Amino acid sequence: MAGTSSLIVAGLTAAALGAVGLLGYQARETAPAHLSGSPGPNASASAGRTPGGRHSPSSVPRGSGTGERVVYSVDDDRVWLVDQGNRVQRSFKVLPGTVDPPPGTYWVTSRSSATTGTDGVPVEHVVRFTSVQGLVIGFSAATAPRAAAAEPSVRTGGIRETRADGEAMWMFATIGVKVVVIR
Repeated sequence: MAGTSSLIVAGLTAAALGAVGLLGYQARETAPAHLSGSPGPNASASAGRTPGGRHSPSSVPRGSGTGERVVYSVDDDRVWLVDQGNRVQRSFKVLPGTVDPPPGTYWVTSRSSATTGTDGVPVEHVVRFTSVQGLVIGFSAATAPRAAAAEPSVRTGGIRETRADGEAMWMFATIGVKVVVIR
């Protein structure tokens, strides 16, 4: 009888330690950069960056986490589609909207095959992941060339891709896929 209760206690202890470890890992992966132990501004910026201080198009940006994810740099206007093995599947330039999402970790919350953007432009392959001050933020591809620039007063959250890049994003970023926004 004493042996059975010892096994139960050992099993419960192991389960509790596993749960605490998992929760710690999840908290670390979703914590803001300034709380996650990521390198600060004085750390070497050579790995994953080009000489001009910008992120390299061909390598996964440092501090963007692990696992399958979309990485979006608001400073570089670039996206990386990163697979489960931490390899870049595709990297491409984008044209941001007038409102940027703050750096952080998000998840794809909704998608639309086709709609009209807040600037009146028809778009396809819309992948949404957050909102800022009531404005939805997401990736999309314009289906037709824009005749004129949007009014400066029009707030847009659409991060525009080429149609080919939009199709790649559509295939990659399904509901629940992580989106990491970095500087």
